Amino acid sequence: MKRILITVGVLMTMSFTNKLWNYDLVTALDNLEDCREWMQQDIENGRIESKIGELYINNFTETINHLKNVDRINNKNN
Repeated sequence: MKRILITVGVLMTMSFTNKLWNYDLVTALDNLEDCREWMQQDIENGRIESKIGELYINNFTETINHLKNVDRINNKNN
């Protein structure tokens, strides 16, 4: 009986942790996409040099792609 309860508890914890991870991942992706959009607006409004702004945008895009790869790996294992 104890083994069954422990097994169920572990499985529930793993399931809950995965959902939390997905929520955190989606939030991080949204934040980065917002930053990328704001940087584009700053370039268009002349608040930042376009070369520097493009470097930031490229880094945001690269990080977004890395996070999406993590999400694909995470979903593939489930």
